[in-house]
Amino acid sequence: MDGKTELLRSLGLEGVWHNFVFLGEAGSGKSEIAISFAKALAKAGDKPVHFFDLDMTKPLFRSRDAGTELEQAGITVHYQEQFMDAPTLVGGVTPMLRDEDSLVVLDVGGDYIGARSIGGFAPQLNRPSTAVFYVINSYRPWSDTIEHIDGTLGKILGVSHVKLTQLFLVANPNNGVTTALNEVIVGYHKTDALVREYMPLAFACVREELAREAAQALPVPVFPLHLALTYPWLDN
Repeated sequence: MDGKTELLRSLGLEGVWHNFVFLGEAGSGKSEIAISFAKALAKAGDKPVHFFDLDMTKPLFRSRDAGTELEQAGITVHYQEQFMDAPTLVGGVTPMLRDEDSLVVLDVGGDYIGARSIGGFAPQLNRPSTAVFYVINSYRPWSDTIEHIDGTLGKILGVSHVKLTQLFLVANPNNGVTTALNEVIVGYHKTDALVREYMPLAFACVREELAREAAQALPVPVFPLHLALTYPWLDN
């Protein structure tokens, strides 16, 4: 079994994917998850990993800010410099999505406005080689009801043209660097209660310090996160 397949099976996922897309509202933690996921793929060492930061807005945290750390892990990072909040397009996405000898991670800008950036890649994203992860963080106000989740997800799927058959729901019950285990458990079960009638949660993402305990407490696989995007006000 290759390293990528072993990683995916540890998360309860079966597939022949080599493209991985992370979607979610701004603040859901999708960039942190995308970064950790790309590093896990690179550590598996099977194929070159390419990371695309497709965030066209200018939020507080962007995965490109962890570019040095990603490159040190052997990952090729792609993004386009911006001026203020001017939308940008990153080149080279389609050829990489078609390249079966590489693994591709796309971190897509928050909400349906950012998701427009991948609408043109829909023919590749809807192939069996692509897995799309929608990140839900129940500690964010836009993910605290099924109406909010369904409304935002519906808009994202509408502008990105991603099909439901490619989609997995991911719980990210984290509330920052001080998240405690009980918060993880409560947040996971809140998310599960909201979505289980419609689609099961594939796995949960938990800070690596809590991952072992969380794996014993949660009914789904746990993906450990090494937080790469720091809070500037905590660096002093």
